[in-house]
Amino acid sequence: MKKQLSLGIGALALVAALAGCGGSSGSSASAPPASSAAASSAAASSSPAAAAEMKVASSSAGQIVVDSKGMSLYFFTKDVKDSGTSACTGACLAAWPVFTTTADAPTVDGVTGTVGTIATPDGKKQVTLNGMPLYYYAKDKAPGDVTGQGVSNVWYLVSPSGEMIKGAASTGY
Repeated sequence: MKKQLSLGIGALALVAALAGCGGSSGSSASAPPASSAAASSAAASSSPAAAAEMKVASSSAGQIVVDSKGMSLYFFTKDVKDSGTSACTGACLAAWPVFTTTADAPTVDGVTGTVGTIATPDGKKQVTLNGMPLYYYAKDKAPGDVTGQGVSNVWYLVSPSGEMIKGAASTGY
């Protein structure tokens, strides 16, 4: 009895640890770290309608591209369109994590720009829109946060057509 209970608890701990790593059956896109409450509510709200890895949301900056959980995505003006590489490296990546996928063709809902991927140095697939790599902002903590808009005049939200949104934004949707 003790052995079965130990195995059951161990299995639950493994499932919880894997769930905390961002893996879910609803989406293969990676997401920035989130609080466990936010991660739990996002996992609980998974549905067929939320299957797209990228979708459109209304924000204080207008219509923007977000991931499946509603987290805002950004362009970096120092990236070169269609170069196949990201200019954000080293310490930059701590503040601006890349938006990755495991799919060759990430699924979208309402995004009209050309979606693709490039290889990251560690072998992952970073999602691109119109040839430009996409990123999260580590200080965006909840769906609707757009605090990365205009940071250092080089980070900008993304429109559904794949253009940089250079207008000002307030703090959320």
